[in-house]
Amino acid sequence: MEKQLRWCCGSFSWVIRRTLVMGVVNVTPDSFSDGGCWDTPEAGVEHGLRLWAAGADILDVGGESTRPGALPVSVEQEIDRVAPVVSALAREGACVSVDTSKAAVAAVALASGASIVNDVSSGGDPDMFPLLSAEFCGLVLMHMRGEPRTMQRDPVYDDVVGEVCDWLSERVAAAGRAGIARDRLILDPGIGFGKTLQHNLMLLAGLPVLSRLGLPLLVGTSRKSFFQRLFGLEVEKRLETTLATQVWASLSGASVVRVHDVTEAAEVAAISDFLEGAAGTPFFAANKLLL
Repeated sequence: MEKQLRWCCGSFSWVIRRTLVMGVVNVTPDSFSDGGCWDTPEAGVEHGLRLWAAGADILDVGGESTRPGALPVSVEQEIDRVAPVVSALAREGACVSVDTSKAAVAAVALASGASIVNDVSSGGDPDMFPLLSAEFCGLVLMHMRGEPRTMQRDPVYDDVVGEVCDWLSERVAAAGRAGIARDRLILDPGIGFGKTLQHNLMLLAGLPVLSRLGLPLLVGTSRKSFFQRLFGLEVEKRLETTLATQVWASLSGASVVRVHDVTEAAEVAAISDFLEGAAGTPFFAANKLLL
């Protein structure tokens, strides 16, 4: 699926012709994959710069875990965790996203140099959309059933792809009513957020349907627990399965992949984009049986 969508994120702006890589910078003690690894400002900045050098287009800094069962942290604690990291990475020229559902945290992060707000609640904080209407940052709208503490308690859907599409459409409309321009938005179906294994697989298969909403898609499968349910893989053994789903996502319409392993993801994104572009050429069509 050809990528020609536009995403405006403050001083960063893309007409998306390739898959962008968003690197995860968790400055938390309890994230499911790397909690406690980078939970000081110095460690977070160092890790973010490594990901930036490895090919990340965006660095997503988070100070509150959204793993299943995670408990919320205070505004003050989250700001203390993310603000110095956002500020230092932005000063180095990185495009920085703040992964938060709190408007007060987003406000400080934007003042510190963030260009994107990655809001897993999609405006659940009533102050979020009014705040962002006065900014020019990008905004990630993600689907989540419930909240991290409760989202995996028997999630039920009649039609998960259709319901996620409808919910995201409503959030896009709500953002528009608040004055947030459409070209600032990107949509995330929320793999692993209030979804069973079957729901996750159906959403991955349904990415071409979600792309019909006419906005860029962000997909995050990196190291997710459904790989354990599928193959019995512990978190440190999920790189290959992550990369396989990344290829599928990219070829199915995703504009951004959110990953922990940036070096490998950037390489896979490049070959996926090459194959996607080559697939429409006469040479490929004439020789596809040889591949």
